[in-house]
Amino acid sequence: MSTVQQRRPHSSASEIDSRPLQPLSTLENPADTSPAVPASVIRNLLGFTAAMLVVPISSYFLTLRTIFAGNTTWSGAFAAIMANVVLIGYILVAYNEDVAETGSGKITKGVVGGDTIEKAKKGQ
Repeated sequence: MSTVQQRRPHSSASEIDSRPLQPLSTLENPADTSPAVPASVIRNLLGFTAAMLVVPISSYFLTLRTIFAGNTTWSGAFAAIMANVVLIGYILVAYNEDVAETGSGKITKGVVGGDTIEKAKKGQ
């Protein structure tokens, strides 16, 4: 048993929108061409990524040879602590950057593009 599909008739030329095309420069709301992520965020991320690689490894070998005199356990523990210091530093920088964008020190629900939903609704 097969099913038969009915085809819709083609629309006539009069049904197609016949408005003339406008150049992009005359549109009221041109597309937003700004980058999705600001350059400062990328710089911070790359800087803290490099710090996450360099700080723990260098602190391990530095303390292994100088402070802890060959004790790998204490040097490894110190390197882990330094990795956590870098991570906490990144969290603080990211939080302060977000506070600067939103203009308030409180965390709000429903943040849209740096503005709260209430601010976004007022702007419409």
